[in-house]
Amino acid sequence: MTNQAAVDQGLAAFVEAARSAFGPDLRSVVLFGSAAEGRLRQTSDVNVIVVLRAFDPAKADKLREPLRDARTAIALMPMFILEAEIAAAVAAFAVKFADIGHRHKILHGDDPFAGLVVPRDARIARLRQITLNQVLRLRERYIERSLREEQLIAVIAEAAGPLRSAASSLLELEARPAASPKEALEAVAGPARADVMRRLSQAREQRELDPGTPAATLLSLVDVAHEMHERAARLVSSEGGPAARGDRPS
Repeated sequence: MTNQAAVDQGLAAFVEAARSAFGPDLRSVVLFGSAAEGRLRQTSDVNVIVVLRAFDPAKADKLREPLRDARTAIALMPMFILEAEIAAAVAAFAVKFADIGHRHKILHGDDPFAGLVVPRDARIARLRQITLNQVLRLRERYIERSLREEQLIAVIAEAAGPLRSAASSLLELEARPAASPKEALEAVAGPARADVMRRLSQAREQRELDPGTPAATLLSLVDVAHEMHERAARLVSSEGGPAARGDRPS
């Protein structure tokens, strides 16, 4: 487990720096993802959204050094968004914001996501895009990096977050929500892939796998992503939407 006290201290310092830098332009600072649930691991990023009323570069410049310090100390990954951009961002990144709606904690200001409603059709469309992107990306990474297992392990570790988030969104859209994104992906993968899920967690948390297992693990994740893409396409078909062939890259 990561040092929660250090994360709390780093977040407090960043929030204070953001308040000092942006002044009244700062509406909210929102923690989301695993950090908001207290489930951080040593390799986890600490994700925050900084909601601004306006973006003034001169004010933003004052946050440069505190942000560099926070990245180094606690792997802080901020998103800076104007309050006027929230609705567009929700539509464009529906899966991410649906997850944020479920898992977030206010560090400063009010809750900009209170009563957040992500359109179902936008969530399905974004889910199809994300899962297809994972299929294509992981295949490319397999071909590029499969000669070196340590590189494949890094690819597997990086895939955990997007795949878990996609699985959580898929099960919610299917009216079968899981308790957490990790449990959602395990449910989607099924009992036959329990070892694959165990290795995925091991790669993410420890950055190591048994020799000879990374390639098979990555290829299994390609299959899982492909199956999620097909299930998302069936949601569209069942609701009278366009055919899944529209997903094919040109």
